[in-house]
Amino acid sequence: MSVRAFLKRIEINADGGVVPDRWINNDIKPIEAGRRTWGHWTFHNFWVLVNSNISTYMTGSSLIALGLTWWQAIIAIVAGQLLATLFVILNSIPGAFYYLGFPVVNRYVWGMYGSAFVIWNRILLSIVWYGFQAWIGGECIYVCLQAIWPDIESRIPNTLSASTGTTTATFVAYIIFMLISLPFIWIHPHKLNTFFYASAATILIFEIVLLIWSLATMGDSGFGSTLSGSGNATGWNIAFGIISTIGSIAAGILNQNDYARFARKPTDAIWGQVISFPFYGITCSIIGILVTAATQNRYGGAQWNLPTLLSAVIEHGGSRSRAAAFFGGAALVVSQIGVNVPGNSLAGGFDLAATFPRYINIRRGAYITAIVSIACNPWKLVNTATTFLTVLSSYSVFLGPMTGLMIASYFVVNKGKIKVEDLFVGDSSSIYWYTWGVDWRAVIGWVCGTAPSLPGFIAYVNPNIIVPVGFMHIYYICFLSGFAISAGVYSALHILFPVPAVVDFVARAPSARVLMEEYRDQWDGEDEVQTVLSPPKPDFD
Repeated sequence: MSVRAFLKRIEINADGGVVPDRWINNDIKPIEAGRRTWGHWTFHNFWVLVNSNISTYMTGSSLIALGLTWWQAIIAIVAGQLLATLFVILNSIPGAFYYLGFPVVNRYVWGMYGSAFVIWNRILLSIVWYGFQAWIGGECIYVCLQAIWPDIESRIPNTLSASTGTTTATFVAYIIFMLISLPFIWIHPHKLNTFFYASAATILIFEIVLLIWSLATMGDSGFGSTLSGSGNATGWNIAFGIISTIGSIAAGILNQNDYARFARKPTDAIWGQVISFPFYGITCSIIGILVTAATQNRYGGAQWNLPTLLSAVIEHGGSRSRAAAFFGGAALVVSQIGVNVPGNSLAGGFDLAATFPRYINIRRGAYITAIVSIACNPWKLVNTATTFLTVLSSYSVFLGPMTGLMIASYFVVNKGKIKVEDLFVGDSSSIYWYTWGVDWRAVIGWVCGTAPSLPGFIAYVNPNIIVPVGFMHIYYICFLSGFAISAGVYSALHILFPVPAVVDFVARAPSARVLMEEYRDQWDGEDEVQTVLSPPKPDFD
């Protein structure tokens, strides 16, 4: 079979009236009323899963490893979560009001072709994060197997080299988790409500029971040095802790439009996130600190990783402890599927569908994300607290400026007015074509926002490289500095070198609220793709 014949064979069929081409398929067009099913509680449950998982639970370990005391870590967590909430809400607005996903939104930011740069960055992040969370999910499966067969390591003899950092039994558990996750990837985003309710309830009950158990059974052993120890943190360390907290969810901030576009009404996306996002992120992190401190003296050290803690419960207890650990591991498996499928596999699916809309839809993209994630060797990512912190925080150097560009473009340059039909036109007739399909202002803005943090970033990743302390301080606040610089430069360049077609559209279009309502009425009044490619244009005169 020739390549051309193969490509023809795997093309996406017309769906929802949409004939896929280079710029559109049914999964990336503006969401019509029938698929806008996420209400206030859906967003609430979504953030229960995303912000109440093992990675968030371990945030305290990363910050205390920096030299922060437990109370300084909590301050950094609270400040970081509140700032992240602001960015999440601001970056949800285009999706909530225009029902556009992250890849399409970036077409008016970077240009029709320029958007590929930020989309591919997000695809790579989705792959790495899926593998990372899947490996942690495998550790949870291992706990369940260990609870049934405490001698699992002898039952499944290790045939892997020590250099891999894992054993055959642990790897088998990882594969089991990967297989269990596959059916959940099949669920379309607008049909996730039931799954969200069940998963959120499971993890909330588990967290409450875990906290009560750890405190009630602490006895005379008391809290460990996690609470009584003293840190040596400076103000810059605390600032870095704040940015690290934001960095742990920076990828989710960047593509929040992918989920906000499924909101039944815009206020569901806003009020459904403004409280739940920071509350569960802060609560889960604090529970992690308290449980670790309460169990530290019992199990011979701080057990920050929940699967490791449950394994210690199995080793030091009897049959009742094994049963409790089994159910705890099962709850964590649900939690990991709950965060990994919507947060990573579907995110990758959205982006791949926008990159190859003729051949890939959300389902295909999500499965590709899951399968390719094995290649990133996730077992190498889960080692120490400092490695964990590096994985979480370092990419903020690049994501902060990207987020700044998106928010500045929507609120400052476009003033909330988007010509949606032009986001699906790949030639110079689109007002978002800019220069050969790329908005060079976005490129310069991103470079200006990223460059100041790079010396500190390089020195942080490789301690053998020494840079002036000022560069390290800039790196410590990389998300905020990159966000501000990129947003400022991008806005200034659009003022100094305006795009006539964009300026003309913004000037002649009705108010943003009226424009949004007109588009929504068009999409909800018709089922076919014609409403996107050539909609009845509002009267701008």
